[in-house]
Amino acid sequence: MSTSIRRRALLGAAAAAATLPRRARAADKPIRIGVLTDMAGPYAANTGLGSVLGAQMAVEDFMRNNPSIKAEVVQADLQLKPDVAVAITRDWFDNQGVDVVTDVPLSSAAFAIADLVKQKDKVAIFTGAASAAVTGEHCGPNHIHFVYDTWSMPHAVVDAAVKEGRDSWFFITADYAFGHSLQKDAASFVTAAGGKVLGQALAPFPGTTDFSAFLLQAKASGAKAIGLANGGNDTVNCIKQAAEFGIMQAGQQVAGLILLIQDVHGVGLAAAQGVLLTEPYYWDLNAGTREFGLHYAKRLNGAVPNSVQAGQYAAVIHYLKAVVAMGLEPARASGRAAVEQMKAMPTNDTIFGKGLVRRDGRVIHDMHLFEVKSPEQSKEPWDYYIQKRTIPADQAFRPLDQGGCALAQG
Repeated sequence: MSTSIRRRALLGAAAAAATLPRRARAADKPIRIGVLTDMAGPYAANTGLGSVLGAQMAVEDFMRNNPSIKAEVVQADLQLKPDVAVAITRDWFDNQGVDVVTDVPLSSAAFAIADLVKQKDKVAIFTGAASAAVTGEHCGPNHIHFVYDTWSMPHAVVDAAVKEGRDSWFFITADYAFGHSLQKDAASFVTAAGGKVLGQALAPFPGTTDFSAFLLQAKASGAKAIGLANGGNDTVNCIKQAAEFGIMQAGQQVAGLILLIQDVHGVGLAAAQGVLLTEPYYWDLNAGTREFGLHYAKRLNGAVPNSVQAGQYAAVIHYLKAVVAMGLEPARASGRAAVEQMKAMPTNDTIFGKGLVRRDGRVIHDMHLFEVKSPEQSKEPWDYYIQKRTIPADQAFRPLDQGGCALAQG
């Protein structure tokens, strides 16, 4: 063999040796799931470490059943600031190898991240953001909306309250995108049922802890129902302070339009008893939800998951199923293709049961109307709800043609 031929052969072997490890490293690179959440603000109890745990449990269970898939969870605090949320997400995508961002309990941040994932061709699965506009005017091909929204949560509550004669409403509203969207949707249900909206009070967000002035306005209005178009600690503080003012005892009903089980826990059954609320998941709803809830509670100081935290599990499981169905590299190469795959597959999990992802990115599943128990009715820790009825998936969410999403026309 000539010297030149030998040299070319050696160079070729060296190139092959260099290429194989790179390919192996690419194949072994784990899917990275970024949980962008509220670690210390008013939504921390409803998202925070509980949302991270929901995602982590999904990864652990999925890899156990699919050993060829490697995935890991990273986390960050968005500090309830849209610019911070976008900066973290951009860094995750550009420098940290993150493939999908989840949770995002701030609607204004979700709108911005929806634009970013479209630009970067990545994936966002919003479980903490609540505005129905996420799959309305802010819909897009690279994100989906799991768990709940400002249409589905107040729908059953308002309907039930008006049917019971609570046909005049006053709203206490968090003064930002989420609160405005929640009030708008709830008010539309009130008027559609023949009721009247008597007024509103806008509470600065974040930073409001004393709601006494707003509650006194609501009391003075004479409204039969006071709708709380807020969430997390704001809702907890409103209900506690309403009880201190004797508002419920005087005959006005306080309605938590987005009220999760951690909120009820924070208020306490003595103050929250009789309150109507909607959740798509309750840990003691059936054998499957109970098994998951108790397993989760063992890892989070005894606290059961709410719908958002359990929804993280369902969302991550569905994404990973899509990755397996389409292949790892195609899923990484195009977030839009991954979202299309998620839309093509029905959802089916322990958390929400059977459902689907619509063209607009809205995940639909059953919702449940609950009433909060009295202290005497509760028989064990976190035994807080009486189920009133189930709202079927096709009735629980805003109709596809009413959201203003361009994708819904396809």
